[in-house]
Amino acid sequence: MRLIRTAVTVLACLFILVGLIWIGQGTGYFPYPASSFMINQTPWIAYGALLAAVGAGLLLALRRYRR
Repeated sequence: MRLIRTAVTVLACLFILVGLIWIGQGTGYFPYPASSFMINQTPWIAYGALLAAVGAGLLLALRRYRR
């Protein structure tokens, strides 16, 4: 059970990190790589926010069901 909790925690943190990167690229604040199709594209802001929210929800669920 501890292995599953650790795996879900790592996955949730990755979701949050990738979501923040997508938000940064969608807004143009993180233009890397320079040839990325995601730079200054509004839909990636929403996709990133959704992914980061899923990651935060996973972390909150882990805290709530701590046994």
